[in-house]
Amino acid sequence: MNNLHPYTIDEKYSTKVAYFSMEFAIHQALKIYSGGLGFLSGSHMRSAYELKQNVIGIGILWSYGYYDQGRDEHRNLKVDFRRKRYYFLEDLNISVTVMINAKPVVVKAHLLPSNLFGTAPVILLSTDVEENDYLSRTITHKLYDSNNETRIAQEIVLGIGGVKVLEALQYQAEVFHMNEGHSLPLAFELYHQYQDFQKVKEKVVFTTHTPESAGNEEHNIYLLHKMGFFNGVPLETIQSFFELPNDQFSLTVGALKIAKRANGVSKMHGEVANEMWKDVPNRCEITYITNAQNKSYWTDKELIKVLSEHEDYSLEARKKHLKRLLFDEIANQTGKMFDPEVLTIVWARRFADYKRPGLLKYDFERFVKLISNTTMPVQIVWAGKPYPFDTGAINLFNEIFHIARNYKNIAVLVGYELRLSMMLKKGADVWLNTPRITREASGTSGMSAAMNGAINVSMPDGWHPEFCQEGVNSFTIPAVGKDLPIEEQDRRDNQSLMDILENKVIPVYYNDKKLWIEMMKNSIQGVIPAFDSGRMAHEYYLKLYDFPKNINVCMNQV
Repeated sequence: MNNLHPYTIDEKYSTKVAYFSMEFAIHQALKIYSGGLGFLSGSHMRSAYELKQNVIGIGILWSYGYYDQGRDEHRNLKVDFRRKRYYFLEDLNISVTVMINAKPVVVKAHLLPSNLFGTAPVILLSTDVEENDYLSRTITHKLYDSNNETRIAQEIVLGIGGVKVLEALQYQAEVFHMNEGHSLPLAFELYHQYQDFQKVKEKVVFTTHTPESAGNEEHNIYLLHKMGFFNGVPLETIQSFFELPNDQFSLTVGALKIAKRANGVSKMHGEVANEMWKDVPNRCEITYITNAQNKSYWTDKELIKVLSEHEDYSLEARKKHLKRLLFDEIANQTGKMFDPEVLTIVWARRFADYKRPGLLKYDFERFVKLISNTTMPVQIVWAGKPYPFDTGAINLFNEIFHIARNYKNIAVLVGYELRLSMMLKKGADVWLNTPRITREASGTSGMSAAMNGAINVSMPDGWHPEFCQEGVNSFTIPAVGKDLPIEEQDRRDNQSLMDILENKVIPVYYNDKKLWIEMMKNSIQGVIPAFDSGRMAHEYYLKLYDFPKNINVCMNQV
């Protein structure tokens, strides 16, 4: 069985690509994602389907997902792990064996058929099967498990197990795309076939998504060897090829050395990544392919229809309808009824320190003045999932929630998954993005918000500099020096953010409705098609998959 595609492959996308990702956000019912990386890979699979590309996704079927986000009896965030079962997946009747800690572990393959949700076929791997003992079954229980050895085991299952399943399916991939470094063990399974890292290199490409140290995993080389990460390749061979300066092995550095070409996920991130890894000898070139989101999935069809009719009144009316749908959910969760006539600011994404979910309230006195203004009122919504074992992020989430209890125009929502994300992006007037400068690789949530007429107010990071026309389709929070102490960065950025909201955003919304609607239209028209994932999926073939093989793409320094 090697024809998983129900569609005829477009000749210009005929190169066979296996796309490895730890998470895919494809449908609300399939909870195998945590955040932006999954949203990105989900949009990529949708556009691969629409363009009829010869791509197969390889991921993991997480039995308990990332986690279910709820509230406890005190209304604080509650982390729930609930067993999921997916009867709409197809059993491929294929099992392979990988060695983890010198012990055989069975990996079973399931198929998400293309026609079910309109994606390229996605193969999902599970060790949660009867043939395995309990410990082995837990490997694919929780996405990004907090246990170090379990995380390594998950990467072995994805990389080595994924390659073995493709072999069992007789799908002879010409390109192995590592979406982040989690699937790096695939290179060591390929090494067993070719016995030559240079030949492996011709088959592998790599996308790096984060300039955050926490997103660039490192492990002790002897632990990795013991766990089976290197798939039996002798340590001396690993140390020689990867030129390891010590006993630590960085997955990102390893990927940059084993790939023929790599990419950052925005123009700015490409520059940051090249600077970050400039001292890595014999790494491959890092280009950039700006992330994107699938417009056919994320965009409200009626909003686009009324936009084409050039009736401002209809556009404004549709946006208010979308706001009401969001406000019904806010009322359901919080008991607060928001007003569709009032400017609504949304901060919604993964709750992480560097994304600064609390920046808006940094100067609390000024914040209270903003939300207490009855002449030009605002409504503010926060949503997002902290990492379930990140106490600091969970405490911040709860702190903001407890502040919100005192104000009828502030809401903090739980259950931030595809469905809620869609509602927030369609219902937002302002989409707020506040990362510390250079630490946001892309920030794709702002793209799907813009597709629905939300105005981005953002730090000039990630994709935003490529999109922003100041005061025309969005607003930019001026960046201060990234080398300043964090406290000073936050103080200055908060001051700039509040200045923009008080002096530009809020007055335009209430005093110049014509300009606001014009900005909405510019936002929608500016983001499509430049930031639709069809452009991105095409660019991956152009810049990575079919990149000329006769060009030496590796260099000592770029």
